[in-house]
Amino acid sequence: MTRPRRRHPALEGIDVEALAAFRSGLRRRYTDDEILTELRASAERLGRSPTMREFAADPDATVHPQTVIEHFGTWNAAKRAAGLQPRRFISRDELLTQLRELGDELGRAPTVRDIEARRGRMASKSLIWHTFGSLAAALKEAGFDVPIGEERLERAIADGAVLARELGHLPKMAEWKDARSRDPKLLSEWQVYRMVDVQPGAWSAFQYLVRERLHEEGVSVAQDGALAL
Repeated sequence: MTRPRRRHPALEGIDVEALAAFRSGLRRRYTDDEILTELRASAERLGRSPTMREFAADPDATVHPQTVIEHFGTWNAAKRAAGLQPRRFISRDELLTQLRELGDELGRAPTVRDIEARRGRMASKSLIWHTFGSLAAALKEAGFDVPIGEERLERAIADGAVLARELGHLPKMAEWKDARSRDPKLLSEWQVYRMVDVQPGAWSAFQYLVRERLHEEGVSVAQDGALAL
């Protein structure tokens, strides 16, 4: 039975209405007109409608981009209100820069979930897919060590052999899932399952491939999947 997560005592004591009033007060530090004036001034300095990243890098802008989004819902909605043309097209280089900066923030290659969690702060996953064909291809072009195509299965088999040595037997799906929770660079168990695409029994087919790799490395694997190390 999973224990309910205990909240910090300070969180338990928060007055919901007082918190809402506090947040509202913070938002009132800038009026909508003040924010729109900031956007127009930044566009004039830049010579074009600013992206959120360009606005954040503008040393003369005093409003944070997140404040703009909180007031207007989205970055482009704010720019339209300011009479500025939203920049519908982001260059390939700009997309790659966004991915690299997100990777620096995370300390690893970004995932789809990471991108979706930053909706409004960076390009959409659909634009990345449209531009590069897949997130994996985009990440590889951005300089991340991300296998694509046949490389993905090859990497998964190699990772499976390493995990099998750690476990002393061929990895089960639940064990792979647990390993990935410790090492997010691993593919998910379902990515591996779908990639093998041998039905029925895709995971056992993957275990077979791992066993063959171990045999190549001189490791004997018993019928029940145990390794003779």
